Amino acid sequence: MNQNRGETLRCIQRVSPSPRPLKVYMYDMSPEFHFGLLGWKPERNGVVWPDIRVNVPHHPGGLNLQHSVEYWLTLDLLFSELPEDSRSSRAAIRVKNSSEADVVFVPFFSSLSYNRFSKVNQKQKKSQDKELQENVVKYVTSQKEWKTSGGKDHVIMAHHPNSMSTARHKLFPAMFVVADFGRYSPHVANVDKDIVAPYKHLVPSYVNDTSGFDGRPILLYFQGAIYRKAGGFVRQELYNLLKEEKDVHFSFGSVRNHGISKAGEGMRSSKFCLNIAGDTPSSNRLFDAIASHCIPVIISDDIELPYEDVLNYNEFCLFVRSSDALKKGFLMGLVRSIGREEYNKMWLRLKEVERYFDLRFPVKDDEGDYAVQMIWKAVARKAPLVKMKVHRFQRFTRPF
Repeated sequence: MNQNRGETLRCIQRVSPSPRPLKVYMYDMSPEFHFGLLGWKPERNGVVWPDIRVNVPHHPGGLNLQHSVEYWLTLDLLFSELPEDSRSSRAAIRVKNSSEADVVFVPFFSSLSYNRFSKVNQKQKKSQDKELQENVVKYVTSQKEWKTSGGKDHVIMAHHPNSMSTARHKLFPAMFVVADFGRYSPHVANVDKDIVAPYKHLVPSYVNDTSGFDGRPILLYFQGAIYRKAGGFVRQELYNLLKEEKDVHFSFGSVRNHGISKAGEGMRSSKFCLNIAGDTPSSNRLFDAIASHCIPVIISDDIELPYEDVLNYNEFCLFVRSSDALKKGFLMGLVRSIGREEYNKMWLRLKEVERYFDLRFPVKDDEGDYAVQMIWKAVARKAPLVKMKVHRFQRFTRPF
């Protein structure tokens, strides 16, 4: 474990961008593409952005919150140009001249647009989301910045798997900020050019957690939708294997009837939390487990993870191939083989890295890197003008 941690530090030193922050030029797009989707309206014509010193537009939360990376990145950029931003170390700053920029940021809240406006009502020929996507394509491709670079230096947020469903095929030279690549063809989105960002966890962060191995009575935990399509068949098979096992909680759950708070309580009481592929390779469950300091057991053969080029997930996660997980006795034998000492090392490491997955605003100067800063640094490592050779950790699949 210590050897792995040393390798993590050496890797971060190799790939971390230079001390200067990433310079980001952000298009001054109409509020209908960003905070207007949250109901914010400018007080007068010509105003594009809210004055976040006075009022930060409220995000309604709920399930929409899990794909809200667009909201947090945009707030961080707006804050970076204010005198109130006294952080001595910033991962990104907004610049007003695109010729000074490393990347160009497109402030379209595409996941929110999909979540709220993808359905067609009786008075529409097409959804508001489709119209916004078409208008984004027209706007972006008409800009001189796009024409100069062909879009390769543009950053576009497409975190919800169904967001940008039509626009992605016209804007794919850009760097997409995604949850995973499950619903993309490789020529549109791939790990070489795009950035995997965390979901916003829905359960509360576990503050002052002293539980450790002895304070978590449930050995293995899963609560969620069991019957899924596509790769999610593994969930149903695992349910049949594990439903009668001692010290295992494996049950159906949803957001109804305080489902999120119940899941949070369950994860805080559990040593290991299953993260099983569903309709897509990733889910918010992984980040809820991290926030709860429950060691993730990742059973998703096609998953890509945030910051995997600088963060060694083997230090705080278990990876299990789907084919191994479905072998009778394999999964239970694996988690039962991890004793108190090894478990507590992983649990302590999980508590160290949890802030890297925590999307919040603002971040104080003395709090270190949180998710927004980590994402900007990931963008810097992919940006054409500052792109550098990236190391990638090899996942260690546990034998048993």
